[in-house]
Amino acid sequence: MAETGPGRGGVLTVGRVAELLGVSVRTLHHWESLGLLSASRTAGGYRTYGPDEVARLQRVVRYRELGVPLAVVAELLDDGSPSGGLDALRRQRAELLDRLDRTRDALEAVDQLIDATERGTTLSSQEQAALFGADWDPSWPGQARERWGGSPQWRQHAERAADRAFADWAALAARVEALEADLAAAFRAGTAPGSERAAELAERHRASVAEHVDCTYAVHVCLARGYVDDPRFREHYDRREPGLATWLRAVVAENARAHGVDPATAVWE
Repeated sequence: MAETGPGRGGVLTVGRVAELLGVSVRTLHHWESLGLLSASRTAGGYRTYGPDEVARLQRVVRYRELGVPLAVVAELLDDGSPSGGLDALRRQRAELLDRLDRTRDALEAVDQLIDATERGTTLSSQEQAALFGADWDPSWPGQARERWGGSPQWRQHAERAADRAFADWAALAARVEALEADLAAAFRAGTAPGSERAAELAERHRASVAEHVDCTYAVHVCLARGYVDDPRFREHYDRREPGLATWLRAVVAENARAHGVDPATAVWE
C-alpha cells in the first residue's frame, strides 16, 4: 500500500513526493535502498521527506532524465570536491556522445534497409545508369519488388543491398561485366553446354547471383528459364550475342544436371 499519510510543517509523505516528482512510490523506495536518500518516519511508520530531501530527490530526477546511471548519480550527489562532480558529468557526456554516434549509425543502417526493401537498391537512378549501362531501366528493381517483395529471397536481397556502398556496387558491376563478356566469348567460340568450360562459366554465373540471394542449382535453373521467357532478360543477353540467352539457359541446365538436379522438374526453393 502506498504511503500517503498527511505531511506537516513542510514535511511531505512519500506518496505526495512521488506525485510531485512524477515517479512511482516504488521508485522512491528503490532509490532509498541504494542509499540515494534517506527518509524520516512518522509515529505511524510513514516515510516523510523534508525540504532538503526533496531538493536532493529533484537532483536525482534531473540526472535520471539526462540518462545518468544511478551509480553515477550517487557519485554526483555526494561529490564534495571543488569541481562539484564535473568529472563524472564529463564522463557521462562522453558516453552519451558515443551512444549518439552509435544510434546515428544504427538509424542510417535502418534507413538503408528500408530503402533497399522498398526500391530493391540504395542507388539513385543516375548511379544505376552509370554502373549498369544505358540499357538499364531504373524501374526494374521496383518491378522485381512487386513480383517477389513478399519472399524470403527479396528480404535477403534487400539486406545485402543495404550493406553496399557505391564502391561495392561498382565492383559488383565490374564482375558482372567481365562474366558476361566471357559468356559471350564462349558462346561465339561454340562452347558446348555440359563441357568443362561451360560448367566453369555456369558456376561463375551462379556465384554472381549468390551475391544477391542464395542460389541453389534448382534456383539457378529457374532464373535461367527467365533469361529466355522474360523479354527484358533475353534482350539484355542477346544484345551481346544473338542467341546468348538460350545458350546460357542450356549451360545452366546441364550444370544443374551434373549436380543431381533435373532441370525439367527444378522448382524455386
